[in-house]
Amino acid sequence: MAGAIDYNRYPHFDMSEIVRELEFGFRNYQVLNPLKTGDAVPDFIFEKDNFRWQQFVNGVETQEPVYLLQLLNKPLVISFYSGHWQSHSLDLLRELDSLQQCIKAKNGNLLIVSAEKERKLEKTVWDNGFSLSFYFDTEKTVAQKFGVYSENDPVWNRFSGVDTNMPLLATYVISPLGEILFHHIDWDFSGGFPTEKLISSLEGGSR
Repeated sequence: MAGAIDYNRYPHFDMSEIVRELEFGFRNYQVLNPLKTGDAVPDFIFEKDNFRWQQFVNGVETQEPVYLLQLLNKPLVISFYSGHWQSHSLDLLRELDSLQQCIKAKNGNLLIVSAEKERKLEKTVWDNGFSLSFYFDTEKTVAQKFGVYSENDPVWNRFSGVDTNMPLLATYVISPLGEILFHHIDWDFSGGFPTEKLISSLEGGSR
């Protein structure tokens, strides 16, 4: 019959052969919301195992023990770092290293919280002769507590050319009484670290 459909031209499919697409559950989107000056310090823990700590003097690693009580009973400058920020992260280390003695003179401590423990960091410290102390927050639990890292709002949503989710380049001063005295987040990499404000906040936290 003219115009009749020839069903034999097309292969027959068994419905059981069709693989259903994976069903993805709804994932809550939570905007990255870093803590700021005046907020209460979140409840976080620095683990004591040696793997998480590394200290350098003039680029050379030292084996001095870390005493958490001495670290936290003074105003603490805590700075979040990741080598994935490339030149911007190096600029931050240089800025903090230059402030090291001034922070100590104001009765403060300095600790850099790094998302990765890798040989590249050791080389960077050696090449620049930094005298810095690092804590390796490999699970990013401390960064999440401060709101500078989230799996639900990766940094590539905010920065072009970024393909790795990592903590923001953020610096805080926290008091022994549990208050954030200073915060700085480099949102646009325009430079101009607020050194004077950081040092001034240390003076207030020492009282």
